[in-house]
Amino acid sequence: MLNVRYLQNPILKTLITVNMSKKKAEPIRKMIASGADSILTEDTKNIEDNIASVIDHTILKAGVTREEIGKLCEEAKRFSFASVCVNPMYVTLSKKLLAGSPVKVCTVVGFPLGANTSAVKAIEAKDAIVNGADEIDMVINISALKNGDFQLVLDDIKAVRKATHGKMLKVILETAYLSKEEKVKACQLAKEADADFVKTSTGFGPAGATVKDVQLMREIVGKRMGVKASGGIKTQENARKMIAAGATRIGASASVAIVTGKKGK
Repeated sequence: MLNVRYLQNPILKTLITVNMSKKKAEPIRKMIASGADSILTEDTKNIEDNIASVIDHTILKAGVTREEIGKLCEEAKRFSFASVCVNPMYVTLSKKLLAGSPVKVCTVVGFPLGANTSAVKAIEAKDAIVNGADEIDMVINISALKNGDFQLVLDDIKAVRKATHGKMLKVILETAYLSKEEKVKACQLAKEADADFVKTSTGFGPAGATVKDVQLMREIVGKRMGVKASGGIKTQENARKMIAAGATRIGASASVAIVTGKKGK
């Protein structure tokens, strides 16, 4: 048996201890080398057998009911997902339902278009944190990026970063709208603004995550940041491909189907 000690993402500065054989420790090494922000395991299972631990269990559709939020949180606790990702109005309820569990509460800012002003995004983020949010997924200012106004994009992310000090910040690029050059620039700006993650998609755009985009994003942000693949991930096979490409979080509404090996709707 090998006693392996790893530091998490430098931003979190949390020590992880994993006890496992050399053979089963190797996938963990690879995951951390690719920039994983959290890998928690209490047994000797291969990390890919613990895929639930990197999933943000998500429900962001219009008309979500309290009953659906209750079901989401119960599933998150049962399968030990990394977080639930909910609209801001359900942060308080989710926090209450998840009390005593390690599952985090994630919410969205500037969602889904990214066209709010920086001041509004910062207020959204602060309010969400007051209500109990542990993680914030903000949408980048897509229009400013398309206009080549990179300083505005940078300042926009920085405003939310300042408002979320001490909390996890993920920057949604909405890659389906961007050229390769714009994706590269967006990753560079998110990195410069000291965000914790870059994320592919809102799930409301014309397309979701692709392996190619995840690989590109990992290449640009390096090992220091996380990469969240989100949008259209409905099967375990697809999720594993995203992880192999460099994703350290998966955003999905089909989370239960993914961990049970079924096909999500």
